[in-house]
Amino acid sequence: MTRVAVGCPDFASLEARIQMRAEGSEVRFTTRFKPKRADELVGGKLHFIVKHTLVGRVEILRFDEREDGRIDIVCVAALERVHPQPKRAHQGWRYLTDADAPKGVDDGDGIGELPPELYRELAELSLI
Repeated sequence: MTRVAVGCPDFASLEARIQMRAEGSEVRFTTRFKPKRADELVGGKLHFIVKHTLVGRVEILRFDEREDGRIDIVCVAALERVHPQPKRAHQGWRYLTDADAPKGVDDGDGIGELPPELYRELAELSLI
Protein backbone atom coordinates (compact mmCIF):
# COMPACT_ATOMS: atom_id res chain seq x y z
CA MET A 1 0.00 0.00 0.00
CA THR A 2 1.24 3.52 -0.68
CA ARG A 3 0.59 6.77 1.13
CA VAL A 4 1.89 10.31 0.59
CA ALA A 5 4.01 11.67 3.46
CA VAL A 6 2.45 15.14 3.41
CA GLY A 7 4.78 17.83 4.70
CA CYS A 8 7.91 15.66 4.74
CA PRO A 9 10.65 17.06 2.49
CA ASP A 10 12.93 14.01 2.78
CA PHE A 11 13.47 10.56 4.30
CA ALA A 12 15.03 11.96 7.49
CA SER A 13 12.00 14.10 8.31
CA LEU A 14 9.66 11.16 7.66
CA GLU A 15 11.76 9.00 9.97
CA ALA A 16 11.68 11.72 12.66
CA ARG A 17 7.90 12.05 12.32
CA ILE A 18 7.41 8.31 12.77
CA GLN A 19 9.68 8.21 15.83
CA MET A 20 7.86 11.21 17.33
CA ARG A 21 4.45 9.52 16.88
CA ALA A 22 5.61 6.08 17.99
CA GLU A 23 4.01 4.46 21.02
CA GLY A 24 6.51 1.84 22.08
CA SER A 25 7.33 -0.21 18.99
CA GLU A 26 4.15 0.76 17.12
CA VAL A 27 2.97 3.79 15.18
CA ARG A 28 -0.56 4.57 14.02
CA PHE A 29 -1.70 6.23 10.81
CA THR A 30 -5.34 7.29 10.70
CA THR A 31 -7.59 6.92 7.67
CA ARG A 32 -11.31 7.36 7.13
CA PHE A 33 -12.06 3.98 5.59
CA LYS A 34 -10.80 0.46 6.15
CA PRO A 35 -9.20 -0.93 2.99
CA LYS A 36 -11.31 -3.61 1.32
CA ARG A 37 -8.20 -5.83 1.17
CA ALA A 38 -7.18 -5.18 4.80
CA ASP A 39 -6.76 -8.88 5.62
CA GLU A 40 -4.29 -9.26 2.73
CA LEU A 41 -2.32 -6.21 3.86
CA VAL A 42 -1.56 -7.42 7.40
CA GLY A 43 2.09 -8.43 7.38
CA GLY A 44 2.67 -6.39 4.23
CA LYS A 45 4.24 -2.96 3.91
CA LEU A 46 3.01 0.62 3.90
CA HIS A 47 5.21 2.58 1.48
CA PHE A 48 5.63 6.35 1.73
CA ILE A 49 5.85 8.83 -1.13
CA VAL A 50 8.07 11.90 -0.62
CA LYS A 51 8.40 14.38 -3.49
CA HIS A 52 6.90 11.95 -6.02
CA THR A 53 9.27 9.15 -4.99
CA LEU A 54 8.78 6.02 -2.87
CA VAL A 55 11.48 6.34 -0.19
CA GLY A 56 10.59 4.14 2.78
CA ARG A 57 8.24 1.57 4.23
CA VAL A 58 6.93 0.17 7.50
CA GLU A 59 5.34 -3.20 8.22
CA ILE A 60 1.56 -3.28 8.74
CA LEU A 61 0.59 -5.10 11.94
CA ARG A 62 -3.19 -4.66 12.01
CA PHE A 63 -6.14 -2.35 11.44
CA ASP A 64 -7.94 -0.99 14.54
CA GLU A 65 -11.35 0.67 14.51
CA ARG A 66 -11.60 3.86 16.56
CA GLU A 67 -14.58 5.15 18.51
CA ASP A 68 -14.95 8.11 16.11
CA GLY A 69 -15.48 5.74 13.15
CA ARG A 70 -12.02 6.16 11.67
CA ILE A 71 -9.47 3.38 11.20
CA ASP A 72 -5.91 3.22 12.57
CA ILE A 73 -3.34 1.45 10.42
CA VAL A 74 -1.05 0.07 13.14
CA CYS A 75 2.53 -0.43 11.94
CA VAL A 76 5.99 -1.24 13.27
CA ALA A 77 7.65 2.06 14.23
CA ALA A 78 10.85 1.26 12.32
CA LEU A 79 11.08 2.97 8.92
CA GLU A 80 13.02 0.95 6.35
CA ARG A 81 14.73 2.81 3.51
CA VAL A 82 13.99 1.48 0.02
CA HIS A 83 15.52 2.09 -3.40
CA PRO A 84 13.88 5.35 -4.49
CA GLN A 85 11.25 4.69 -7.12
CA PRO A 86 9.24 7.36 -8.96
CA LYS A 87 5.59 7.38 -7.93
CA ARG A 88 2.94 10.00 -8.57
CA ALA A 89 1.36 11.57 -5.53
CA HIS A 90 -2.27 10.72 -4.79
CA GLN A 91 -4.90 11.35 -2.17
CA GLY A 92 -5.44 8.71 0.51
CA TRP A 93 -3.75 5.34 -0.05
CA ARG A 94 -3.33 3.00 -3.01
CA TYR A 95 -2.52 -0.68 -3.35
CA LEU A 96 0.95 -1.68 -4.54
CA THR A 97 1.62 -5.12 -6.00
CA ASP A 98 4.69 -7.11 -4.92
CA ALA A 99 6.10 -6.78 -8.44
CA ASP A 100 5.85 -2.97 -8.29
CA ALA A 101 7.23 -2.61 -4.75
CA PRO A 102 10.75 -1.20 -4.47
CA LYS A 103 13.60 -3.28 -3.08
CA GLY A 104 15.16 -2.53 0.29
CA VAL A 105 18.59 -0.90 0.38
CA ASP A 106 20.33 -3.75 2.15
CA ASP A 107 22.55 -4.58 -0.84
CA GLY A 108 25.05 -1.82 0.03
CA ASP A 109 25.22 -0.12 -3.39
CA GLY A 110 24.42 3.32 -1.91
CA ILE A 111 21.61 4.11 -4.36
CA GLY A 112 19.05 4.25 -1.58
CA GLU A 113 21.03 7.02 0.10
CA LEU A 114 20.58 9.42 -2.84
CA PRO A 115 18.20 12.38 -2.40
CA PRO A 116 14.90 11.73 -4.21
CA GLU A 117 15.48 14.58 -6.71
CA LEU A 118 18.92 13.30 -7.71
CA TYR A 119 17.64 9.73 -7.99
CA ARG A 120 14.76 10.88 -10.21
CA GLU A 121 17.14 12.81 -12.51
CA LEU A 122 19.55 9.86 -12.80
CA ALA A 123 16.67 7.47 -13.51
CA GLU A 124 15.31 9.77 -16.23
CA LEU A 125 18.76 9.70 -17.85
CA SER A 126 18.75 5.86 -17.55
CA LEU A 127 21.93 5.98 -15.46
CA ILE A 128 20.42 3.89 -12.66
